[in-house]
Amino acid sequence: MSSNRTSSKVTVGLSSCGVAAGAAHVYEAFRREFDERGLSTQLRRTGCIGMCYREPLVDVDTEGLGRVTYGEVTEEQVARIVEEHIIGGKPVEELAVRVEGKRLEDEAYYDRQVRLVLRNAGLIDPESIDEYIEAGGYQGLTKALTEMTPEEIVATMKESGLRGRGGAGFPAGVKWDLARQQPGDVKYVIVNADEGDPGAFMDRSVLEGDPHSVLEGLTIAAYAIGAAEGYIYARAEYPLAVRRLKMAIADSQERGFLGMDILSSGFSFHVQVKEGAGAFVCGEETALIASVEGQRGMPRLRPPFPAAKGLWGKPTNINNVETYANVPWIITNGAAAYAAYGTETSKGTKVFALTGKIVRGGLVEVPMGISLRDVIFEVGGGIPDGRKFKAVQLGGPSGGCVPEEHIDIKIDYESVTKTGAIMGSGGMVVMDDRTCMVDIARFFLQFTQDESCGKCTFCRVGTKRMLEILDRITSGEGRDGDIERLEELGQQIVSSSLCGLGQSAPNPVLTTIRYFRAEYEAHVHEKRCPALACKPLLTYEIDPDKCIGCTLCVRACPVGAVSGERKEPHVIDTELCTKCDACRKACKFEAVIVS
Repeated sequence: MSSNRTSSKVTVGLSSCGVAAGAAHVYEAFRREFDERGLSTQLRRTGCIGMCYREPLVDVDTEGLGRVTYGEVTEEQVARIVEEHIIGGKPVEELAVRVEGKRLEDEAYYDRQVRLVLRNAGLIDPESIDEYIEAGGYQGLTKALTEMTPEEIVATMKESGLRGRGGAGFPAGVKWDLARQQPGDVKYVIVNADEGDPGAFMDRSVLEGDPHSVLEGLTIAAYAIGAAEGYIYARAEYPLAVRRLKMAIADSQERGFLGMDILSSGFSFHVQVKEGAGAFVCGEETALIASVEGQRGMPRLRPPFPAAKGLWGKPTNINNVETYANVPWIITNGAAAYAAYGTETSKGTKVFALTGKIVRGGLVEVPMGISLRDVIFEVGGGIPDGRKFKAVQLGGPSGGCVPEEHIDIKIDYESVTKTGAIMGSGGMVVMDDRTCMVDIARFFLQFTQDESCGKCTFCRVGTKRMLEILDRITSGEGRDGDIERLEELGQQIVSSSLCGLGQSAPNPVLTTIRYFRAEYEAHVHEKRCPALACKPLLTYEIDPDKCIGCTLCVRACPVGAVSGERKEPHVIDTELCTKCDACRKACKFEAVIVS
């Protein structure tokens, strides 16, 4: 039986991750197919659906068949989906990753998730204010402006237990109250969307997929503290997020949710987007304020805190994207509904960018209090190729590495901090047993050293000295006392730096020394990398008992370091060997040994 062609809806995930995987081409392929066949099927766009590991993603929602999600869709598969599913009424089962009413393997990705911030992710067109309103959007703002006083809003935020999701976890309601109580008629609110952590894409995905939720939360915050003007400080490297934000601002103004006399309440509020130039330090709120003011983005001493003296010296409230996106849900559903999720001290949910050596990587939202093990192995599906879990980096380059021995900790601010890591904004990079912990510490320290604004001597010079030691260790030139020097320098930088970047920059080094000291010692004292990841410390040899003299390794070696007669065991000249790994990959008999 054929399905009703006019009742079908095709939705393509067109976030940055989807576009990078080819979703824009898939979208156009559907458009061409519909035009050529004369179909009136609705073709829609949406933001990040969450299953980044399955991009490009396509939802087909047909009356009588429910919603079917296809993963890793190619342009070539579009015609088949149209022919068999939309016209023929029979889903293409081998391409499907989610089918309404059926239990497929990928469903496990969503089992433990609770989507409050991501409530509209993959469901609405982020460029349509009508779809946002149909999904319940702007109900929170309407309630706040027509039924609540600013004091009641602040009280609700306090009761909800929402803590700032930018990293430090300071209670949002308390922060709002501090700004509200400051004297003066001019105040500001700012969205910190300067997401710069390697492996983090939470804020980008929310802005690309549901920009109105952030605008709505920001406007409620402005009303609560008495601000008439706000800024969204977004990374210029997020062009799609910036474009959709500006579109959302224009549409909100046209509908009366922004601008003068919002909803005839007497409250007026205007928003501007400020594009940052990519300095990681501008994620720190005082540096961000300086950048908005047109100055060089450098932190300043606190107190005074921005709540008392922020943008242009006026009281200012700053929260990140995820924090503001929670606000409309809390106002609409109540503080108790939000506080029902999470733990005693860490309420609600947390969005994570789950990346690295993980089967199901993507954007996930889980209740606070869930264990690391559940996120990595139940939501994320564990480690690919049956490898062993080794550690997870939490909190980005300023975070720390949590080893397997702590994999059962609860994800809340206090438990994570006890491990030496930090919650951060939500980056979660999973590592397997092939990851060298010394090298991963060097990688993250390289990032923070590059991004240091240079204002503090300990941050500017101290991280440089630490990086020099790590470069030496991973190059096989480690010296006695290097590990102790790293610890001493790290502790001094933490205690002497001005802002959060410097105070947390040594975390990856200090936590890897704390949990993987033996790996550091192997590098320094034995000139050996246990993970076989640091090329200068590797040695390539051929096992004469396994080598049959097939000459595949000889032909693969680009520098002529392998020699030997046909049908005789070969040898590698270690002086010539560049450790490119070509010989090992070419060998079919596992005769090339790396140590």
